[in-house]
Amino acid sequence: MFGYVRPVLGQLDEEQQEAYQSAYCGLCHTLGKRHGFLARLTLQYDFTFLAILLMAGEEGDRLLCRRCPVHPIKKLRPCVGGGQMDAAADQSMILVYHKLSDDVDDHNMVTGLPYRILRRLFRRTYRRAAQSQRLFDQRVREGLARLRQMEKERSPELDRVADAFAGILASSAAAYPEGSPQRRMLEELLYHLGRWIYLMDAWDDLDDDRKHGRYNPLDTRFQGDAQAEKEYLNITAVHSVRLAGAAANLMELGRWSPIVENILYLGLPAVQEAVLAGRWKEMRQQTRRKPNERSLRSAGRQP
Repeated sequence: MFGYVRPVLGQLDEEQQEAYQSAYCGLCHTLGKRHGFLARLTLQYDFTFLAILLMAGEEGDRLLCRRCPVHPIKKLRPCVGGGQMDAAADQSMILVYHKLSDDVDDHNMVTGLPYRILRRLFRRTYRRAAQSQRLFDQRVREGLARLRQMEKERSPELDRVADAFAGILASSAAAYPEGSPQRRMLEELLYHLGRWIYLMDAWDDLDDDRKHGRYNPLDTRFQGDAQAEKEYLNITAVHSVRLAGAAANLMELGRWSPIVENILYLGLPAVQEAVLAGRWKEMRQQTRRKPNERSLRSAGRQP
């Protein structure tokens, strides 16, 4: 995933901020416990949101994290754990591995070498996660095969290509029992969120894709004049966020409800504005340079 799905923690009260932090730290702890220290380095806001959605409806266990390797002198923090957090950690590693495979396919032998090395390092971790989440892994592989075929054909059908990616993310709902109303709504939410992510990433990559001659669904759809269609992209992306919000309103989110609403109604619009204005890369680099609690509090705010 891409780091677009983040909250505006300054708009949450102290208790809600602590709840989000407990999910963030809990996912980090679970990644380390299930998949080793290297897996912790893949922690992202997107995966934290996925964990929160999977935990909706179950309180999870509260536990003390091991001391944070990034901030070793800070006190131990309460974290959220449980079966759905384990599922979120496994699904995160599956998505990371397939994203690395996609990066390998997008680069030549020289520029793709770092991605090949990273994919090799995560191969055993991926296999362990895929063993635990077989249905999810199968659907991700099938969805990516469909997506790669359309990219290979340089499909101009933007909706079909975005649909393929959205379906991949919707597969995360497989962590819920078949036929569960919660699963149905979660699939809807994740589908529209996935579509939004794909559109944002396509716009964000527009210049790089042109520079390297890579397929970009927006450039292909609008025959090299995607910038002139910014307002169209803005409208259709807003529509996806609204549909995701409508699905969230039908879910039993429990104590996570204000956090999910914050991300959908404040965080995503702030990120969308930054992406379309060309400020997103700078904004993302700032939070990477400050991977601490302060950066979490400002994440998603407009610069």
